[in-house]
Amino acid sequence: MPQALSELLRSRRTINRFRPEAPPAEIIHQALDLARWVPNHHLTEPWRFYCLGQDTARAIAELNAELIAATKGQASAQAKLANWLAKPGWLVVTQVRSDDPLQYQEDYAACCCAIHSIMLYLWSHGIGSKWSTGPVIRDSRFYELIWVDQDSEEAVGLLWYGYPAETPQTPRRPLNELLIELP
Repeated sequence: MPQALSELLRSRRTINRFRPEAPPAEIIHQALDLARWVPNHHLTEPWRFYCLGQDTARAIAELNAELIAATKGQASAQAKLANWLAKPGWLVVTQVRSDDPLQYQEDYAACCCAIHSIMLYLWSHGIGSKWSTGPVIRDSRFYELIWVDQDSEEAVGLLWYGYPAETPQTPRRPLNELLIELP
């Protein structure tokens, strides 16, 4: 593995705090274009990419705050709303639904590969990201906000992106704790 790729894989982290300026749309579009090339069984190309503008992002942040207020109270909801509104870039990745359970699983895996590829490409340009799978993406109102027919597509992730305000350092367990070699 070339040194640059191994360093990219080791250094990428989930970013929780971003600087306010949004990265150029051109880099985001390049990341999405490259993500189309990840492996996908039967070449189903199950992913759909939604770049969200400020109005849609705000509506989703407000919906999320409403969901949080119902379970954790208004103070938690307001804190989460402020945090979400500070995210400079928003993407949603969905997968086209399949009635075949095996195809559905394979398509979900392909969409996860696409998301990881997006995150790595952005990281290679100094742009951090966070992949969220929280309850808001399972709410029917979320689908209305992104103009998606929930019977046809399912959200795989909400991705925030921007220039990192800080980059956390997170350890990983050694390979020998995770690897099982069979005869």
